[in-house]
Amino acid sequence: MASQTTEAAGHAADAAASAPGMPQLDFSNWGNQIFWLLVTLVVIYFVLSRIALPRIANVLAERQGTITNDIAAADELKAKAVEAEEAYNKALADARAEAQRIVAEAKADIQADLDAATAKADAEITAKAAESEKAIAEIREGALESVKVVATETTAEIVAALGGSADDKAIAEAIGARVKG
Repeated sequence: MASQTTEAAGHAADAAASAPGMPQLDFSNWGNQIFWLLVTLVVIYFVLSRIALPRIANVLAERQGTITNDIAAADELKAKAVEAEEAYNKALADARAEAQRIVAEAKADIQADLDAATAKADAEITAKAAESEKAIAEIREGALESVKVVATETTAEIVAALGGSADDKAIAEAIGARVKG
């Protein structure tokens, strides 16, 4: 058995020594290698051009379409947002104008009510002042009459106490002249 092993080892060494090296560099095999290289390249070309590249192109086109659609949708939403902001600003300005109008109306109503209340109070004050003046005039008149009566009685008693006599008519005329000034 040892002889068989050494014999097989000897044949392997002879075969290795007679081999030219790497088979890719053996010029006798280049025709086959070039043929299969061309066949492989043509198969790869057809597989890529018919299957892979169209799929990649479809994916890229789909992505580009999606991006374009998203950009268009974003522009649309932006335009809607601008319109909504303008509508909001207009509504806010309208609301402020309406509030100013309501405030002005309320001020005018309050001023009208205040003017009416002031006029009513002035009328009441004028009426009460007239009544008071009338009452004061009556009181003065009453007081003047009371003063005349008291003055007449006092004068009559003073004249009597001094020992003189005076008639009531002369005393009333003297007091009337004195009261008139």
